[in-house]
Amino acid sequence: MSEVLNQLSLYIHCQFDAFELDIKQTLTLKGITGIYGRSGSGKSTLLRIIAGLNNQATGQITFAGTVLLSTDDNCFVKAEKRRISMVFQDSRLFPHLTVLENLQFAVKRRLTQKLNIKEIIKLTELEALLHTPTSKLSGGEQQRVALARAILVEPKLLLLDEPLSALDFTSKNTLLQLLNKVSQQLQLPILYVSHSLAELQQVADKLLVLNFGQVEAYGDIHRIIHQLNHVENSTSQLTSQQTSLSLPVKKINESHQLITLALGEKQEIQLPISTYLSNQWKENTEDQELNVRCFILATDISICLTEPKDSSIVNQLFGKITAISAHQHQVLVTVNCQQQDFFIHISSYSLDKLALRIDLSVYLQFKASAVRTQIR
Repeated sequence: MSEVLNQLSLYIHCQFDAFELDIKQTLTLKGITGIYGRSGSGKSTLLRIIAGLNNQATGQITFAGTVLLSTDDNCFVKAEKRRISMVFQDSRLFPHLTVLENLQFAVKRRLTQKLNIKEIIKLTELEALLHTPTSKLSGGEQQRVALARAILVEPKLLLLDEPLSALDFTSKNTLLQLLNKVSQQLQLPILYVSHSLAELQQVADKLLVLNFGQVEAYGDIHRIIHQLNHVENSTSQLTSQQTSLSLPVKKINESHQLITLALGEKQEIQLPISTYLSNQWKENTEDQELNVRCFILATDISICLTEPKDSSIVNQLFGKITAISAHQHQVLVTVNCQQQDFFIHISSYSLDKLALRIDLSVYLQFKASAVRTQIR
């Protein structure tokens, strides 16, 4: 029964002129689920249908064991009865009200009284802005207020429709860190639509990929990103082929401004330090494992047949080739290092020159700066 309470089952169809949305998928609602796809793939439409803001869909939606939509039974639960909150690209705040008044509006609409408004204000870091008119806020501040307001309605599911798309880099990072805190501290499941795979890689536990109104892939965020490396003429064209990682911090070298991540028991990966990660490391008083999500573009990794010596490139890994995929003059090589797959993009010329083959042991090289995170 508890498993059903963590599920969102979607068996829906919706037609808009030439566009058709046809979804048959059950989502496990734990943590943050990213929804990704090209423009016009149906991401925002899907959120509006789930929220009850679109009544043109047919089929069935079941959320936490409750039927929200069933055209066979003439059932359609109105948006205000679904216990689902949504944050849009634009904050949609009341411009004539202060931050506190916007939040109090949400408190008046909630059906339960479980959350303390002061705690949510602290969580979303709005203490200094409470008496500011929302029309005076920056874009990032407005989205923080919109997030707090959506939470204070006390939903069972939070929907985010590209909430960071109009923000600058610093504001995006602030919101991404905040989303992680909200998901973990409130145990609130989130569906997060974004056109940025880098954003989703930083916060999502699972990834749902839409393509032309249908589900192309669904599963663990890292596995699906790697799966997209091999898909031609689809959503994968939106992003570069890459290796997606989540690795524990082994140590921080302040003098050289590097963070060392552990890759299995025998190998390491280094990346430039960031203020955020450095502070997280220093604040980790409970000796809990601090994991870093990062990615490396396939074009930023090179292959060597012998161990590199006296090189300025700090990351050098030993592994074995497990797959070679050629498309015209471009080749994607998969190398397994310490049970982790790495993806390397080379030319067909390099493939022939090095005589690469499956099961061949090789060395990988990439700079510390090639290891990317959204927060750096």
